[in-house]
Order: sequence, then structure tokens, then C-alpha cells
Amino acid sequence: MPKLRPSLEVAVVMQHVKTTGPSSRWQPWRWQLADVVLQEDGFGRTPRLLYKNDSEERWLYPGYTVELFKDDVEGYQLNASTEAPGWFVLWRMEDQAGLSDEPLAKPEAVSLSYYDAGRWLDAQETVEQVAAPAPVVAWLQAFVDAHPVLEPKRRKRPESFRTLSDRFGQPASISTEKKSGADHG
Repeated sequence: MPKLRPSLEVAVVMQHVKTTGPSSRWQPWRWQLADVVLQEDGFGRTPRLLYKNDSEERWLYPGYTVELFKDDVEGYQLNASTEAPGWFVLWRMEDQAGLSDEPLAKPEAVSLSYYDAGRWLDAQETVEQVAAPAPVVAWLQAFVDAHPVLEPKRRKRPESFRTLSDRFGQPASISTEKKSGADHG
């Protein structure tokens, strides 16, 4: 039986908060990542409203799988070695309202790799980070330790880049100017 990749089931909590300050005239509300938590049986599989008051509402999006891949160990190492390792969440706004009266911010992917987050940001996606708990960071570090990143072999410089010298070992110079002969122009 093939060995499965290490993975965790998680749920994402998004919050819709009232904006304060001068920008509230143009954007009274904004969406942001609130948390990423380990999946529990009681969460179910469908998104649901957790909490709502006059200044905030929170939505739970369960059922995301975070897998670790051997070819992305360097991206995990970069995350695990920072002062604040975290989850990276790519989210998008719904085109049309589905579960609520207004469109919601819907998480699309969750990762622990700096490289995933970088690719998503390069693609102009909305990506936010939230701190990962210590047991998750320890799990990530154990994977990184079990799959060390090998230094790439350095390519030997081609012979064509060696300095030119004459048969006596003296530096040679090459010119493209015509030094003698009739001018054909």
C-alpha cells in the first residue's frame, strides 16, 4: 500500500469587521482572516455563521486539507524557522451571495509553505497569515528534519569563459577591428 503524505484537516475562521477611521467613509466593512484551527467532528462540512453583532461577524469554513510535500521542504523550512510560523490562507470574495444576504469571503486554500504563499501573491491573490499553534509547528519541523534540503550542485564554468592566453601563457587580446587591407566601402 502506498504511503500517504502527512496531512492535517483544518477549518478557517473569517471575520467581517466594521472599519474605523477615515477609510470607513468608502469601505464601512472589511473581511480578514481570523484563525485557522484543527478540524473537529462538530464542525461538520458546510460553512456556517458562528457569531454576529453590530461590529463583527465570524464564519467557520471547515474541511480543508493541508498536505506536506517532499519537494516543498524548503518552503516549510522558511516558515518553521521564522519567529512567528503561521498558516497561509488564500481567500476570494464570492461573486454572488450564497449563504448570506451579501457575498462572503471564501477561503480557497490553506498552506504552511512560504513558496505557496509567494506564488499566490505573485498571481495577485488575497493571502493572509495567522500564527500556527506550537504542536503544528513541531509537526512541520519534524517533517523538515526528516527531509533535509540538499545543496544544489554548482555548475562548472564552461571552458569558453576561461581567460584567453597565447601559447606562451601571456594574456591575449582579440579585436573585431580590421587592421590592414583595402577598405571595401
